[in-house]
Amino acid sequence: MSILLPHKFQEIRRRFGDQPFALLDVGAGNHSARTARQWFPRCRYTGIDRERGYDNDAADFAAMEQFFELDLTTLRFDAIPDAAYDVILMAHVIEHLHNGDRVLRGLAPKLKPGGLIYIEFPGPRSLQLPSKRGTLNFWDDPTHVRVFTSAEIAALLTSLGFRVVRAGVRRDWLRIALTPAIAVHSKWKNGYVAGGVFWDLLGFAEGVVALKNGGAPAAPPSMPARA
Repeated sequence: MSILLPHKFQEIRRRFGDQPFALLDVGAGNHSARTARQWFPRCRYTGIDRERGYDNDAADFAAMEQFFELDLTTLRFDAIPDAAYDVILMAHVIEHLHNGDRVLRGLAPKLKPGGLIYIEFPGPRSLQLPSKRGTLNFWDDPTHVRVFTSAEIAALLTSLGFRVVRAGVRRDWLRIALTPAIAVHSKWKNGYVAGGVFWDLLGFAEGVVALKNGGAPAAPPSMPARA
């Protein structure tokens, strides 16, 4: 397990700490279930992905309460219960969807009143960055189809009854400070320095954090865990 709390989990940690919560992870490949359980052992994990076998194995599915195998672009979300989740996590998914805004509209009812949604994606700045293996320029990934902005996503969520807590370019200052060490680790692990090493330093990604109106959000713990 990485000693650094993944950026996508930091707001969840601040608000829920070690409390139990129901998580809907939209884009559940790359061993996401096991990673979530490592940081949040008491979370109830539900995943969505287009196919079961996207870098997942038996241990990943054992870490899930439920898994929905579906193509988000079809907008068929009836099987997913409404108002069932405390957190919806959608990290680096929306840029792969030509109708990502409509997908968000379809998923919004699945969140409980007072629940938290976190969305992260490559921003317009990524179009100007150099190409690098592991994705540093938006078009390094041939499955990317649409560039969104945090202002666009924040406006959409506001129209759906959310209160936006934070929106803008992702900057994790600890990761920026540790960029040289992370680059060395990437070289050792992968045989090359992946583009993701420089995301925070160069402002590759944007993110939006919002709370759904209509209920009291979970109170953050008095002593948040360090990110």
